[in-house]
Amino acid sequence: MGKIVALTGNDAAGTAMIQIRPDVVAAFPITPQTELMHKFAEAVADGDVDTEFVSVESEHSAMSAAIGASAAGARVMTATAANGFALMWEVVYIAASYRLPIVMTLVNRALSGPINIHCDHSDSMGGRDAGWIQLHSENSQEVYDNLIQGVKIAENRDVLLPVMVTSDGFILSHTLERMEILDNQGVQDFVGENHPQHTLLDVDHPITFGPLDLPDYYFEHKRQQVLAMEKAKGVILEVGREFKKLSGRDYWLFEEYQMEGAERAIVALGSTAGTVKETVDALREKGEKVGLIKLRVFRPFPKEELVEALKGIKALVVLDRSNSFGGFGGPLFTEIRSTLYGSGLSFEVLNYIYGLGGRNISLKEIEGVYSDLKEVIETSKVKERINYLGVRE
Repeated sequence: MGKIVALTGNDAAGTAMIQIRPDVVAAFPITPQTELMHKFAEAVADGDVDTEFVSVESEHSAMSAAIGASAAGARVMTATAANGFALMWEVVYIAASYRLPIVMTLVNRALSGPINIHCDHSDSMGGRDAGWIQLHSENSQEVYDNLIQGVKIAENRDVLLPVMVTSDGFILSHTLERMEILDNQGVQDFVGENHPQHTLLDVDHPITFGPLDLPDYYFEHKRQQVLAMEKAKGVILEVGREFKKLSGRDYWLFEEYQMEGAERAIVALGSTAGTVKETVDALREKGEKVGLIKLRVFRPFPKEELVEALKGIKALVVLDRSNSFGGFGGPLFTEIRSTLYGSGLSFEVLNYIYGLGGRNISLKEIEGVYSDLKEVIETSKVKERINYLGVRE
């Protein structure tokens, strides 16, 4: 077991990176990620970690440098947010297509415009089909723990995919929380040494990165990425079991909170899950049968496991901190609806889009969501399938 400390989400991520000791880190500052890289850069400058820190001129360059270093066989990490992630767009896809186990903290922030530096999930949801594994974090402890596990997941030879670990901007990144950090050697032993199977610098086994991939092979290469994602689910669970031995903390594909006997449930991502838990506890004390599914792994999406967890539910709300303009509901809602189609489960599913641009979501609003579900069950009627929570209509 480790040491109890008080850290912000950014400091928690920076601490994890220092303990992981990556070979190369390439990054560009962007609010609300900047303090994360400040902490890591200070450790490099002080000689506490022997990492090649590359301070680049843009986020596109940061991911490009990360790709080059990873292809050469280095263990590579980076971090970004919002518009910076969008500027990486071209090379974010390339990192996954080249099967490079880069690990990145994405400090969630609204994508402009108008410019907004506060939290929503429009950045990570925009990259949901880029081929990256996505691990979402409720608090600073999970940011720290997910980063350490992320390295082991990404580098597994059945996976070899990049991993992004999310941290809600300002809500987590700049908020001090009590948490536990592990000892340096324990983290080092857990992640182990990096032994890449294919590298550009292995002159005895030459390989090619980035060739022209015409229709005769491109489709097969994309199919291999699909298979790697499918294998990643089992690896994530295996790494979670190993991490519990080190830390005592459980990590699964999602957390079932007060779901036993629940008739009404919410599915949520990130820091909002903590607020929902408070509401669930208060309503349970009143005898109401409510629960929460806190989704940790958004990619690969845990379809079969969610179907099993939602058996017995009579009505469900999916909370989305991002919108799909012109689509039918938010990204998480569409995933859940697709998952339930043909599953044999039959209950109403509503979508509540909330918190865009960092707007708070309150206990009272979440209690109102559970009340809406109760009305749906009692009347068998849905007023609005897609709802906007806390917006001035």
